[in-house]
Amino acid sequence: MARHTQAHLTRRIEKFRSKDYKEQKKEQMQYYMGAKLLEVGVDPNNVIYRWSSQIKGNDEEWTISAYWGQSKEELPQSE
Repeated sequence: MARHTQAHLTRRIEKFRSKDYKEQKKEQMQYYMGAKLLEVGVDPNNVIYRWSSQIKGNDEEWTISAYWGQSKEELPQSE
């Protein structure tokens, strides 16, 4: 069975929130992603992280993506 080589975590944040609140949420998301990677046996210091965001009504939808293994090797080619 093929092993996963990427993970994604998405959260919605209200657009009107303060910059400090948004920074805190981003730190929490990155911490949570790192903890989940450790659970599945991936070193969170040996991955490439990418952030993306979209406006959806009164919210911002943030996604943090982590790439390792084959996906990490293919990522620079696709950018």
